[in-house]
Amino acid sequence: MKLVTAILCAFAILILSPAVWAASSKQQATKNKILVVFFSYSGHTKELAMKIKKQTGADVVQIRTVKPYPSEYQAVVNQAKIEKEKDFRPAINKADKNPADYDIIFIGTPVWWYTMAPPVKTFIASHKLEGKTIMPFCTHGGGGASASFSDMKKLAPKANIMPGS
Repeated sequence: MKLVTAILCAFAILILSPAVWAASSKQQATKNKILVVFFSYSGHTKELAMKIKKQTGADVVQIRTVKPYPSEYQAVVNQAKIEKEKDFRPAINKADKNPADYDIIFIGTPVWWYTMAPPVKTFIASHKLEGKTIMPFCTHGGGGASASFSDMKKLAPKANIMPGS
């Protein structure tokens, strides 16, 4: 399982690298402010977010739920399924950075039940992202991004959402 996860992370990094370098070059050329926002349950999405931070010099916000998810994997799987079916958006702690102050925002999520994790939905729905360039990224167990990025577009229709990795 760890090998599969490592391979997936490496694959995501390779795919995301051109977008990261483009954002980094753009930041240097135009002084755009870059923010990396992510939710991570197992640590994989956090690892990828930190690599993006290192490449771009971005500020970072980790989305944290007010009520933490259970530590037992199957309990989280079951809870995530229910939350998806009910379009539930869990309460999240207030971020210490305001996305309105940034030009480019990387948004990272694990893929849960074929879409973004509910805390990421909460974050996107609770911030005005109109006119922002959104660079989505995800981690997954082998099923791909599924509807994660198209669902982001639905939640932030006036943002410029780039193809995800």
